[in-house]
Amino acid sequence: MASEAWVTLATNDSYAIGVLVLAHSLKAAQSTRPLVVMVSSHVSAAMRGLLSDVGCDIKDVNVLDSGDSANLAVLARPELGITFTKLHCWTLTDYQKCVFLDADTLVVRNCDELFDREELSASPDAGWPDCFNSGVFVFTPSHETYTNLIQFAVSKGSFDGGDQGLLNSYFSDWATKDISKRLPFIYNMTATAVYSYRPAYNQYGADVRIVHFIGATKPWQVVDGSTFQTSAPSEHVTQWLSIFNEQVRSKLTLDMAGVAQQFAVLELAAGAEASGVSSEEQIQRRREAWERGEIDYKGQDSFDNIMGKMQETMRRSSPTDSPK
Repeated sequence: MASEAWVTLATNDSYAIGVLVLAHSLKAAQSTRPLVVMVSSHVSAAMRGLLSDVGCDIKDVNVLDSGDSANLAVLARPELGITFTKLHCWTLTDYQKCVFLDADTLVVRNCDELFDREELSASPDAGWPDCFNSGVFVFTPSHETYTNLIQFAVSKGSFDGGDQGLLNSYFSDWATKDISKRLPFIYNMTATAVYSYRPAYNQYGADVRIVHFIGATKPWQVVDGSTFQTSAPSEHVTQWLSIFNEQVRSKLTLDMAGVAQQFAVLELAAGAEASGVSSEEQIQRRREAWERGEIDYKGQDSFDNIMGKMQETMRRSSPTDSPK
């Protein structure tokens, strides 16, 4: 087993879509470290199988919830409570050094040099640079640290109700003690900062290693062919969508949940329209066939066929050019 690993978290099938794209981006960047995915019981068996197929090492974890509704209300992001589950990463003691990556990150260039850093190394948060953003950080697995973090969470809580507030309070000297633990922004480039300081991106953007699609809306939440709205540079949005469309989308199935299932239904509906059979009947037929294990890999379920139907659907849903 490798002594170092990337680590991420999927609490449901929708976020697992982000993990799949992340896994492919790490491969494209030719990283030499494996990707460990912590999954909760809400991740379906079908999605776990797909994660394994792309080389992810799956670790089951229990969902931790901060229960801090008051502070989460400040952010208007109550769903962040379950991000406390991220703390389980310190229990991965089979590894000596790890780098955590949120599921909504994308690796655009090789950054294995992060494993040369020490705990806790992270990039400044765009909203308050004396705090680090917990979407990317270097850490050393330790049951002692995990226990201390849980005890700290119980006694002190989190100033934002999520893992970022807790971790910044626990590693409170991050901004002042050791400058080597302050990662350059290129290792966690958040989209909002690009919007507010585009000239800096024009100057330094070519050096970006990791893009972080922060915010309530994620790239995988677009299921109707519409444009994903973000302030991230278009080339990075295009890169995420390209990996998703070419290597992930066609592999999503009806026995998954959430957005993953919606994508599968969308593809079936597109195929039904082309065949002249009602979409409801076509979806029911193919659902029954898939449940029997009868998947037409060389026909209607082939990668090329599904991609063609998907592209046609997206063309039909795109707005026409306005008259000049």
